Amino acid sequence: MNSSLITVPNALTFLRFLGIPLFIYLTLELEADAWAIVVLAIGGATDYFDGKLARAWGQTSRFGELADPAIDRLYILAILITFLIRDIVPWWMFALLITRDVVLGVLTIILKKHGHGPLRVTYLGKAATFNLMYAFPFILLAQSENFVGNVAYVLGWSFAIWGIALYISTGISYAREAISQIRGGHVINS
Repeated sequence: MNSSLITVPNALTFLRFLGIPLFIYLTLELEADAWAIVVLAIGGATDYFDGKLARAWGQTSRFGELADPAIDRLYILAILITFLIRDIVPWWMFALLITRDVVLGVLTIILKKHGHGPLRVTYLGKAATFNLMYAFPFILLAQSENFVGNVAYVLGWSFAIWGIALYISTGISYAREAISQIRGGHVINS
């Protein structure tokens, strides 16, 4: 693990973080959906490449391990709130996804108090986030009332439903693992 904080993968992670307020501004203030979709696409690309480059170049870091999933959660929260404000997604979607993250956040705090580190992100957990991050630009594009918007609607909600199912199932798996660690048992692999 690299001890240097200043690396290309960490710079990509930080760039993704800067995209959050830009996305909110573009979506709510300007309603510049095309530019907001570009920001989401860049965020998705940096999320993919920061981890790939870190592993390939031997630049994995504790900062990257902690910041990457935290920024993913912030992105999802920002997107859901802006989409709720604009009436793009239903309340149940917001409630399901946020409840999962709040429960895991509380369990992470309890884990830390018991001397455990954060939960390791699984492949399915990454796939869940990927599906959601892939769904959101399509769902935003679906606001266009034309053929492209209709196709984007189908694609967006297909990825969203699959992503929500994975997000909830991995959340249950992570919660089981956390509870097992808190109780002093063995880690449950998912």
